[in-house]
Amino acid sequence: MENKKLNVIPDGFLWGGAVTSFQTEGAWNEGGKGPSIVDARPVPEGFSDWTVAIDFYHRYKEDIALFKELGLNTYRTSISWSRIFPDGEGAANEEGLKFYDDLFDELLANGIQPVITLYHFDVPLALAEKYNGFASRKVVDLFDKYVRTVFERYGKKVKYWLTFNEQNLVLTHTELWGVTLPEIDQEALRYQVCHNAFIAHAKAVKALHELVPDGKMAGMVTYITTYPATCKPEDVLANMKAKELLNDLYFDVFSHGEYPTYVTSQLQKKGIMPVFEEGDAELLKEHTVDYLSISYYQSQTVKHEPEDGQSIISGLTPNQYLEANEWGWTIDPIGLRVALKDIYARYEKPIFITENGIGVREELNENNTVDDDYRIDYLKQHIEQMKLAMEEGVEIFGYLTWGSTDILSSQGEMKKRYGFVFVNRDETDLKDLKRYKKKSFAWFQKVISSNGEEL
Repeated sequence: MENKKLNVIPDGFLWGGAVTSFQTEGAWNEGGKGPSIVDARPVPEGFSDWTVAIDFYHRYKEDIALFKELGLNTYRTSISWSRIFPDGEGAANEEGLKFYDDLFDELLANGIQPVITLYHFDVPLALAEKYNGFASRKVVDLFDKYVRTVFERYGKKVKYWLTFNEQNLVLTHTELWGVTLPEIDQEALRYQVCHNAFIAHAKAVKALHELVPDGKMAGMVTYITTYPATCKPEDVLANMKAKELLNDLYFDVFSHGEYPTYVTSQLQKKGIMPVFEEGDAELLKEHTVDYLSISYYQSQTVKHEPEDGQSIISGLTPNQYLEANEWGWTIDPIGLRVALKDIYARYEKPIFITENGIGVREELNENNTVDDDYRIDYLKQHIEQMKLAMEEGVEIFGYLTWGSTDILSSQGEMKKRYGFVFVNRDETDLKDLKRYKKKSFAWFQKVISSNGEEL
């Protein structure tokens, strides 16, 4: 008798898509929303601003109907902080709160569970200008007020939460936290902002567990799998050090509630340990996460380079054995499996893959669709590696692709398309914003309906 292989993916697995508020909603100054740091960014020539995005604010019912047809049971987005608190402080904006009530109700009515990111690189502009963003503990306290407001409002509608999107970018991209760095002695402030983000994260975990006892909170990183450039011991050690600052530091604090010694030893040696306010150590220790979340797009190789005293992370080099997309992101499905196995072995916490996908320039063909076999192939290979990791004992409970519909990229590029649904606009011409299903739409529909058995 033939043994039929059991599907390793459990019932109730979360299949879905992920976006941000600012890359989708538009309506940047409607409904009482205040400006965020995104709205104030200079727009490079040939890029888009954020005033309309894909107009999800007005078209969410149309898009959610498409998501239901696709079969999604999960949709991740972020709440716009400046839609709730237009100036970052003061009274909450009821019109903004109601928008997310209506959005979450529409998702739930269509059998789609909202997964919500509290912060996705969009500090209210007033807080960046007045306090230098997360460089200030005042902003940490205001973030706590904001998250408590949304937990009280949406606690019955949202089970899975993430604090900061890709929190491991805080050291290298401090501007995404609303911070302007000084011209000299930048490293100390970078680590202080990193600490302030950890404290804001821990406060959010604490608030969720107080206000929504069955709510689940994650810490999230954009996980970059790294390999030594060669088997020279110097490259192996350089790779280990890069991995510590790219990935491990954040998961160590999220899971263990304290800074690892590989970081504190170096910060103490340099005399730049962040300022811990009274109670900070206890806050981190007592409020660890329920699960871990990653975005995964690429891997890197690392070679040994002499320390220059400037670089936070050095030695990252392209992998000669891998192909890359147009934006230089290497395509490495096995790297996802390597990441999942390493994370689960280190932390033994459930993992939620909350972003994965490939950006490609695309245009509608004569049949008003896109034959995106390359996307099908990319996602298929990554899901296959996820399943192999699960066969090897890794606990994974969800997989979300980036951008169910095409959205503006984080830099404002419409040409970098990720979705199963083509949105008819470009960087400067909004056209009609009409939605068209790509070939991958029917493919992912089949993947979900078979719970990952048919790839």
